Amino acid sequence: MGHGHSHGHGHSHGHGHGHGDHHHGHDHDHGSAPLPAAFDTSVPDEALSPDQRSRRSMLRRAGLLGAGLASASVLGGMAGGTAAAQTPSGARSSSAGRKGKGFLWLAGDHHIHTQYSSDGKYRVVDQVRQGARNGMDWLVITDHGSAAHAKIGVEKVNPDIKKARAAHADTLVFQGLEWNIPAAEHGTVFVHPGSNEVAVLKQFENGYDGSVKNASGSSPANEALAVAGLAFLSDQVKRRKVKDALMLANHPARKGIDSPHEIRAWRDATPASHRIAVGFEGAPGHQAAGLPAPLGAGGARGIYDNSPGADSFAAYPLESYRTWGGFDWMTATVGGLWDSLLAEGRPWWITANSDSHQVYADTAVRGGGDFNANGRYDDPVYGGKIDITQGDFFPGQYSRTHVGSDGFSYAAVMDGIRAGRIWVDHGQLVDALDVRVSGGGRWATLGGALHVKKGTRVTLTVDVTPAGGPNWAGFQPKLARVDVIQGDVTGLVQDKDTFTAPTARVTRSYDVSKSTGTVRLTYDLGRVDHPVYVRLRGTDGNRSAVGARGAAVDPAGPAIDVVGDADPWKDLWFYANPVWVLPS
Repeated sequence: MGHGHSHGHGHSHGHGHGHGDHHHGHDHDHGSAPLPAAFDTSVPDEALSPDQRSRRSMLRRAGLLGAGLASASVLGGMAGGTAAAQTPSGARSSSAGRKGKGFLWLAGDHHIHTQYSSDGKYRVVDQVRQGARNGMDWLVITDHGSAAHAKIGVEKVNPDIKKARAAHADTLVFQGLEWNIPAAEHGTVFVHPGSNEVAVLKQFENGYDGSVKNASGSSPANEALAVAGLAFLSDQVKRRKVKDALMLANHPARKGIDSPHEIRAWRDATPASHRIAVGFEGAPGHQAAGLPAPLGAGGARGIYDNSPGADSFAAYPLESYRTWGGFDWMTATVGGLWDSLLAEGRPWWITANSDSHQVYADTAVRGGGDFNANGRYDDPVYGGKIDITQGDFFPGQYSRTHVGSDGFSYAAVMDGIRAGRIWVDHGQLVDALDVRVSGGGRWATLGGALHVKKGTRVTLTVDVTPAGGPNWAGFQPKLARVDVIQGDVTGLVQDKDTFTAPTARVTRSYDVSKSTGTVRLTYDLGRVDHPVYVRLRGTDGNRSAVGARGAAVDPAGPAIDVVGDADPWKDLWFYANPVWVLPS
C-alpha cells in the first residue's frame, strides 16, 4: 500500500509533541511535580548521586535532554492549535500539545512482587532501589490478591510504599495489586496515590478478587463479577475516592483462559470517561526462565510452559501457550488477537514487565515468618550462594515500558498509559523512539488518531535511536530491522470471540543494521480513503520465522521460543502501540 525510505541523521527526537487522541483522558494538573534531578539540566552533573548520573547519561545518549524537550515539532511548527484541532469534541488534547512541549518518555514496570506476596521475598524498598538503579521512573507494587493480602497485606504494605516514595523521590511508586480476575488470569490493578488508596484497593479485593471470592472457574457469573469489579473502580474515580485507577491484564495467553470475549468485555465494562481496563502485557515477565542449563533454569521464557486446561478457550491453538521472541502470542501474531481489537478501532495497549518475584543469580533467600498470620514474610537474608535457578529480573534489568507523559507526576503517567503513548523493549534494544503520522497539516503519535479528509496523503515518520551503550548483561545490543505493520479498521465484530484480523500484515521492513545514531524512517501510506492503523516492531535479527498467518502476512516475525533453550539476551525485540488514520 505504500513505500518508504530511511536515512540516518545526527540528532534525536526522542519525544512526541501533543497527540491526536480519539479517546478521553482525565484533565489532571500535570504541572505540580518538579522534574527528577536527572532530567533537570539546571542541576549540575556533580550534584547528582551515582544513580542519577547514570540515568542522566542514558537520557543524554538518547537525545532526551536539554533543548530537545522544549523544541518545536520535527514536522514543522505543528504544536499548539494544530494538535488541538485534530482532537474530536469530548476528548482532551494533551497539555503537551497545547504548550508545544515534548513528552517525557518515562520508563516503568507495572508488575512487581514483594515479601507481601506468598511467592515473593523482597522488601518494597529493594525493588524500588533496583528499579531506580536500572532507569525506572515509575513502578507499581502488585502483590498477589489472596485472603491474607485482602485482610492485612493491603494495609501493611502501604507504609513501606510511602517510605520508598520518600527515599526515592525520582521514582513514582504506585500501590496496586495483582488481581485474580474472576474466570480468567491475573491483572494489575492500581490507583493514583491518595488518602483512600488502601481503602479502595481493600474494598475492591474483598469484593471482586477471584481467589478471595472463590470465583476462579470459567462461568458467566464469574465473568460478570470481573466486569462488576471494573465498574466498581470506575465508580470510585467518578465519586473522587481516588483520582484515577487502571487495569492491565497480565500474561494473557499463558494458560489460555483469557478468552477474546472476556478481553472485549473488560475493555467495554466502563465508559470512555473512566476507562479502567486499557491493555495487556505484550510480553510477560519471568524472561530469565528461558536461560538454558547450566547457565540458568532451562525452562520456558515467561514460564509459558502450559497446555490447555478445563477452563481454557478451546479455539486457541497449542502454540499460543508459548512465547514468541519473548512476547505473548496474542501480541506477537501479526493478524492475531491484538490486531483483531485494533481492527475494530478499539484502543487496547501493550506493555512489558518484570513480574519480579525471585531474581536470577541472586544471593538473597526468603526470610522466615508465618505469611498467613502476618500477611508478609520476614526480610530476606543472605543465602550464601548464587541462585541460577530463578527466572526473574529486577525491574528495568530487561523489560521496559516507556510512557509518553505530559510531566513527571502520577497523573501524567496514568494519562499516558490510558492514551496509549507506550512503546516497549527488551534488553535496552532501543534508546528512544518517536512516531508520527501526519497529513493535512495535522499529526498524531502513539495511541492517537489522525483525522483527515478522505484522499489526504499520509506519511508515517519514525525516529529511532538504537542502543548507545551496554545493557544490564554488559553488551550493546544492535537493532537490525524495523517493521511497519498495517491493517484496515473494519468495525466492530459480530462474534466477540474473534481473534484474527485478515487485513493486517507487515507492509514494509527497513534494514537498519548499518545505521549509527538516530535513524529516520519514512513510510508513505498514500492517499488514504478508508480507516487504517499502523504499528511498529523491531528486532536484533537473531531469530525469526514465518508468522503464524503465513509469509504474505509476516515473512520474518518472531520465532516460537523453545522450552529449555530460550536465552532472552539473544533474541531482542521492541514493539510500539498503534496510530490510527481516520479519513472522513
